[in-house]
Amino acid sequence: MSSSLTAEQLRSIAVEYGTPVYIYHANKITEQYEKLKKAFAPSSSRVFYACKALTNINILRHVRSIGCDVDCSSVNEVHMTLKAGFEPQRVLYTSNGIAFSEIEEAVALGVNVNIDSLSNLEKFGAKYGHSYPVGIRLRPNIMAGGHLKISTGHAQSKFGIPIEQIDEILALVSRYNIFINGLHVHTGSEIKDVEVFMKVADIFFELAAHFPELQFLDMGGGFKVPYKENEEGTDIGLLGEKVTAFIGRMRSAYNRDFQAWFEPGKFLVSECGYLVTQVNVLKQSAGTLFAGVNSGFNHLIRPMFYEAYHRIENISNPAGEKKHYTVTGNICETDTFAWDRELSEVREGDLLAFYNAGAYGYEMASNYNARYRPAQVLVKDGRTYLAGRRDTMEDLLRNQVEVL
Repeated sequence: MSSSLTAEQLRSIAVEYGTPVYIYHANKITEQYEKLKKAFAPSSSRVFYACKALTNINILRHVRSIGCDVDCSSVNEVHMTLKAGFEPQRVLYTSNGIAFSEIEEAVALGVNVNIDSLSNLEKFGAKYGHSYPVGIRLRPNIMAGGHLKISTGHAQSKFGIPIEQIDEILALVSRYNIFINGLHVHTGSEIKDVEVFMKVADIFFELAAHFPELQFLDMGGGFKVPYKENEEGTDIGLLGEKVTAFIGRMRSAYNRDFQAWFEPGKFLVSECGYLVTQVNVLKQSAGTLFAGVNSGFNHLIRPMFYEAYHRIENISNPAGEKKHYTVTGNICETDTFAWDRELSEVREGDLLAFYNAGAYGYEMASNYNARYRPAQVLVKDGRTYLAGRRDTMEDLLRNQVEVL
């Protein structure tokens, strides 16, 4: 079965469930995971889906069913993954600037934990000593990623313990006899250059000598996926070869085995997702022809937040004459999805499909302007399921307390 949905399938779903609507193709997630499994099979590795990209419980259950583990950025995500059926040992929780009580909650749930500050590492050591294994997230001072807002390993980043503070880390580990079972580095998102991961590998190679109980080396995620036609993503096959060689080098140097861990989010779910919208109005203004759709950055913030590119197709008139449009939303902010984009002729009422909408689309959506968040539809093995209903007015008022 094809891992891409056709324009006809997208139109049919949009007609049945209304617009705007998020559509996810589970088979594409499986295909992406199989690419990773094949690439990393020669090495001892584990793949954890970074579920911050998309936490719909049906997506989580599908990810679990294909054998992929899961990475969480909050303890609430941990609870969601456990509810989705993941066993605690298959869950990784990487903390970031949080209260120590959240780490305590994660430990109580029995999941794998990474710590990213000296403060919380000391609190962890004081409470747990050697009784519970923990990983350390390091900041390697490497600039990588497709945009400053998604680069997390550079010298001004808030993420991780700066690598130059290794002496302080080692002092805490010694003082409290902390069981360090992993080192973690995540440098950013949209990383195409495989050598970025090898720079991280070199750091691990040097630091491993300080941690005799080390079991895993977590290189994070951030693999680039293609957004434009004929664009190339990260060469996963090449990365697999280099990681296999690195793990072999580690085994030879330290005379023991290590696992390579990865945390892809966007790589697994970006291409599985589509946002289908309807054109409300066409507006000619000087040299610009606007196509205004029934959505906005309240549903898909990436173009305005990251200057991200999403391929857009007029699925109602795919064979129409090519014209240039500026595609905008319907909220009272500048919410431009695309400037001067070539599309098949657009008419009011046409359906426009946004591609690569699976990652950080619905997940970052809001009710700004009191707009409803879209429905979510899952397609798996040719069957279509409502995976998340569209908001209602009751949802907008649910948590408000009338005091006047």
